Amino acid sequence: MSEIGLDKLKLMVVDDEPDNLDLLYRTFRRDFQVYKANHAFAALEILEKFGEMAVIISDQRMPEMNGTEFLSRTVERFPDTIRILLTGFTDVEDLVDAINSGQVFKYITKPWNPDRLRGLVEQASDTYRLVKKRTQELRRSLRRESLFNAVTTAIRESLDYDSMLQKIVATIGQTFEATSCLLRPVEDDRLTQDQFFYTDPEFDISDFFFDPSLLIEKVLETRHYQLAEDVYNGNPSHHLVVPLSYQQHLLAVLALHQWGRDRPWKDEDIQLIVDVAEQAALALSQAKFYQRLQEKQQQIHNELEVARQIQYNLLRQSLPDIKGVKVQACCYPAREVGGDFFEVFVHPKGDLWLAVGDVSGKGVPAALFMASIISVLRRELSQEAPAEPNVVMQNLNHALSEDLISNNYFITLVLVCYTPTTKELVYTNAGHIYPLLWSRQGTLADNPNYLKVRSIPLGILPKWQAQSGRLVLAAGDTLLLASDGITEAMVSTNFYSVVKTESDVESVNRSMLNQDGLWQLLQQEEQPLSLKHLLARIQADNQVQEDDQTILSLEIL
Repeated sequence: MSEIGLDKLKLMVVDDEPDNLDLLYRTFRRDFQVYKANHAFAALEILEKFGEMAVIISDQRMPEMNGTEFLSRTVERFPDTIRILLTGFTDVEDLVDAINSGQVFKYITKPWNPDRLRGLVEQASDTYRLVKKRTQELRRSLRRESLFNAVTTAIRESLDYDSMLQKIVATIGQTFEATSCLLRPVEDDRLTQDQFFYTDPEFDISDFFFDPSLLIEKVLETRHYQLAEDVYNGNPSHHLVVPLSYQQHLLAVLALHQWGRDRPWKDEDIQLIVDVAEQAALALSQAKFYQRLQEKQQQIHNELEVARQIQYNLLRQSLPDIKGVKVQACCYPAREVGGDFFEVFVHPKGDLWLAVGDVSGKGVPAALFMASIISVLRRELSQEAPAEPNVVMQNLNHALSEDLISNNYFITLVLVCYTPTTKELVYTNAGHIYPLLWSRQGTLADNPNYLKVRSIPLGILPKWQAQSGRLVLAAGDTLLLASDGITEAMVSTNFYSVVKTESDVESVNRSMLNQDGLWQLLQQEEQPLSLKHLLARIQADNQVQEDDQTILSLEIL
């Protein structure tokens, strides 16, 4: 619809008296496009043929149908029309009803004053223009909001970036009745090879040809929409190419084509398409950022998976079969990679070396230090005559302390050397939790023996010093080395024995397992001891694994 005010407004006069009808016609014919009707039914026929009038001036007293009844019939179909009633003093009651029901804008009594009538009609036409302007603005706003909602919904329902592009081109193509619609993504100011299409299902695509390449090149150059029209197979063809830009970055171009329709897109349609393109560009920018973030996360995940496998391969994949002893070990990182580790090393001369360590922190930095200390430890233990455990620990600190201190990391480590021939156990502890020793020969009520010779972690001071602890093991003894990921696991308070509340619901309070809790759990384990079963019980109750969990056992058979 063209803007109200560019052409003469339509005005209809209705009166059964010919003189009055001619007078009204002559009064307004220069300023309005005037239609005449000598009775109500003729007026209804004119409305049916010529549509909405800006102003209707109707006499009240007419045969077959009076003015208020006639005007009431026009309200529902033409709510914006301004209605003026010509009436005598005797029609006051009908007039009041008409005004109260909204059927009449103003009334004027016969005989009327021409100047007053002209002023009243001028006021009515101004009111009509204002109403139509507000109505058009509201209609545009509602259409804009409806289209924005449709595009937003289509984008929200898209599963990935490509499906989002397809939804956008289909939604805009359908909304603006395009014969076909094409969307081409742009990367670094160049079109990609991807193309997304919409075609009106009522048209045979072979009936028309649309090559928007020249317009697209112009949009790439100017960053402004391009409009063109031509004739194809005797039918008018209209083309519109719109950029989808966000913060000066061109993300895509959208080309719409209409074929076989006489009227091109209106200015308000073009502006609406441009506005929708801006909104779609914002969504595309966010989606592209999210897609790249996902791709980056997937790349990081893949790299961490490779790192996890490398770290896993650093640990012993098979444990030695030594006569008279049984060794078990488990290590579960909290993330893809971690800082926990264990080592089981059999020296050619027969000594069995065991270690469990924990690098402070988690993730990749801890994993790198973990790989370093395993490498240095194996080098130390591979010597023809390895030093005492405390001396080996000093050498580890000397090799790694500079890097650890400069990066604010440290390593806790317990290192054990067991000689099968003499059953002597020598150990040293750099800030790690106490090793736990117990014997199957004792009763379950016996307290565990915590090996408490301990010094500071590696990487705290440039020089590490401590003594080694010594003891002789016997058949039936078991030594357990664990990381703090085991003892600091959060478990429910009813982990050891089920306690019901009054409502017969288990308590949900949680606390750290601690070494005493680990000891209680060990007493409940069936023999022979299975570390995998023990860890499975802890992990089943520990809902979130917040730290790496490593455990190693040495049983004297």
